[in-house]
Amino acid sequence: MTNIAILTGRIARDPETRETKGGTNVTGITVVTDRPARDKDGKTYKDENGYTAKESEFHRVTCFNGLAKTVGQYCSKGQLVSVQGRIHYTQWEDKDGVTRYGTEILADKVDFLSRGNGSSDDNENTDAPEID
Repeated sequence: MTNIAILTGRIARDPETRETKGGTNVTGITVVTDRPARDKDGKTYKDENGYTAKESEFHRVTCFNGLAKTVGQYCSKGQLVSVQGRIHYTQWEDKDGVTRYGTEILADKVDFLSRGNGSSDDNENTDAPEID
């Protein structure tokens, strides 16, 4: 049995990096992926500008240790990245005692596919190292 997730998308906001009490570095990013939107008959359609309409999904991605440091240092909002990792489900009680659920990707590898801020150099890799 395997739990593998692969995402390619843009970073929605700048990474948030912190260190746990035990000294583990943790960086969180949100990756936005798009897919063609479909009508009630399951067919794709055009938006008001004549392009295929898209639906976006936002994915929480968490990186640890050396990967967390590198992602926190080299990634920024708008950057195109490819993330490989595993799906992780969490459950907790909020301050009102209500049980909450969450889903995130625990990253094993992040490849930088463009420079930050969604620059036009999308096909060039940054000077940042490939990390895993």
